[in-house]
Amino acid sequence: MPRHILPEERLHPAIRERVASLHADVVATVKTAIDAHPAVVVGMAFNPFCKRARRALQAAGVAHEYLEYGGYLSDWRRRNALKLWTGWPTFPMVFVRGQLVGGAQDLEALIASGELQRLLRAG
Repeated sequence: MPRHILPEERLHPAIRERVASLHADVVATVKTAIDAHPAVVVGMAFNPFCKRARRALQAAGVAHEYLEYGGYLSDWRRRNALKLWTGWPTFPMVFVRGQLVGGAQDLEALIASGELQRLLRAG
């Protein structure tokens, strides 16, 4: 099923630049990290699922980069830019070899099935 994203031509020309540049620095930082590291966890403070994903990677012996954007009461607008970019609604966002694999539970399933190691070797 294809993701539904409003086409640029459906945005009024006066707002296109604002939409395209909204918190573009956050997206650029994450893009740079996922290009540079085999595993990246993007999270937020005080979120137990972010800690759970990091612990799962550590237990599996997988080094990873961690990027944190605020907590429940801060930086939510900057995190929204990541949600819009990826289409993933929650944190953490776990990337393996540049591919979004989901959150903590999705990561745990990949580890249990052996798929995580296959993805890491494929790169």
